[in-house]
Amino acid sequence: MTKRGFIILISIFSSTLFLGLNTNAQDVLPAPPAVDSNSKLIEFLSAESYNVKKMDSIDYLILVGHVKIRQGKTLLFGDSLILNTTKNTLEGFGHIHINDADSVNTYSDYLKYLGNTKKAYLRKNVKLTDGKGVLTTDSLDYDVSVKIGYFKKGGTLVRNKTKLKSVEGYYYGVTRDVIFRKKVEVTDPENNIYTDTLEYNTYSQLSNFISPTKIISGSRIIRTRNGNYNLGTKKGYLYERSSIDDSTYTFIADEMAINDSLGLGEFRGNAVYKSKDTVGFDLLANNIKTDKRKSALLATELPMLLIKQKSDTMYILADTLYSGKISDLKRPFPKARDSVGKLTDSTLDKYFEAFHHVQIYSDSLQAKCDSLFYSLSDSTIRLISTPIVWANNNQITGDTIYMYVKNKKPEQLLVFDNAIAINKIDSSDYFNQMRGIRLNAWFEEGEIIKMRCKGNAENIYFALDNDKKFIGVNHSNAQIIEITFKDSQPTKVVLRNQLTGKMIPIGQASPTDLKIKGFKWFEQLRPKNKFDILSPK
Repeated sequence: MTKRGFIILISIFSSTLFLGLNTNAQDVLPAPPAVDSNSKLIEFLSAESYNVKKMDSIDYLILVGHVKIRQGKTLLFGDSLILNTTKNTLEGFGHIHINDADSVNTYSDYLKYLGNTKKAYLRKNVKLTDGKGVLTTDSLDYDVSVKIGYFKKGGTLVRNKTKLKSVEGYYYGVTRDVIFRKKVEVTDPENNIYTDTLEYNTYSQLSNFISPTKIISGSRIIRTRNGNYNLGTKKGYLYERSSIDDSTYTFIADEMAINDSLGLGEFRGNAVYKSKDTVGFDLLANNIKTDKRKSALLATELPMLLIKQKSDTMYILADTLYSGKISDLKRPFPKARDSVGKLTDSTLDKYFEAFHHVQIYSDSLQAKCDSLFYSLSDSTIRLISTPIVWANNNQITGDTIYMYVKNKKPEQLLVFDNAIAINKIDSSDYFNQMRGIRLNAWFEEGEIIKMRCKGNAENIYFALDNDKKFIGVNHSNAQIIEITFKDSQPTKVVLRNQLTGKMIPIGQASPTDLKIKGFKWFEQLRPKNKFDILSPK
């Protein structure tokens, strides 16, 4: 060693003795603990030059140039090291490197190392890498024996294209977990995550959320306080009533499972889906599965579809509800009428299906059937298998019923085969009735204004006097029968082609004269309110 080099080293050594563990006036390191007699001593392996010095009964080994020392399986490297052989501690300067016989390596410009406890205090340009992630900070306390590091003045972890930042953090080398605390930010090409506490595994790339967290991915914002998301596999599980807010919908549920790589999701426990597009519908269920690529929804466990209107929302309940794109539908479905919109409008490229025990409730109309198909392209709700429709005092049944919708309100009913329309006359036990092969009913603002029955049409109509007292029952047949309504009550009856009929005084009418063949009044099955459809009949 040259005389000049030795003087510089002694100068560094003297400064260190006066400063102790202080490398910065505001950064005070703990004093060395008592010597543990069971600890292995730090061993000197190699250096370009070294010198031995004794001061105040303490022996120092001064090492310079590509220094290499060892303690057990731990290797330490640096430009220059001062080893306190009496207390089994050292200080290192320049290109510090610690390797503990595994893939975890730490680097810094300055090191204070306590050999008895294997505590390392690294300062300035600190870097820790485990082969997957690289943690950088300006100050890191690292326990070599248990492979736990701690920073409290800001740190950044980079794993491929993912960057994690926080004010404080703990690194666990055995499990490869890092716990970030205070102003945590995670950025990668697809997500930005903001939270106060986050646990991240550098190998699996799994992020655990244990405090209120916001995840931004394009137009989607996820809010949760308990859950996890894997930044590698793009799979996540969220709990405690988390929410997803996208440009076209919002989702809230007790539990969520999402797979962004496949565009799949499952939402359990009081799940609520709210659409933001012009369709305007909500979906409630205890289980909802989604396929973003197909724009598909499958709802089970008390699912309810809400077709939203300003003044009269329509509620649809069934055992199973499904929604998908008409353009993806492989099977044909019966054409009801010409499309009222074009499939180039993505909001109209949608259909809903409901299976088994279907119930519909709105203030102006209620219905039941076994299955339902609602196509937005032609604004038609198809009620299939034993359908029943109620509107005020009117009941309509048939083999199949098509409900044409305009502005989300009933515009017209088309009933196929065995059509029967029944109108209850106020609070009496009498009913106006009509039946035929095919029936049409027209609505205005939710009120029936007209009915037309074709094909062997049959009509029973009760005549009233000026005091609205029953005077007789009119039983008629024709090819076409039309009835005009006002305030949901018939006001005019018109019969066309092959007309036959008779008027029977009310006092002379037999029970068979009062009801047409197939008459059934299903008032006990009628949903009375939106809560009633949730109660099994």
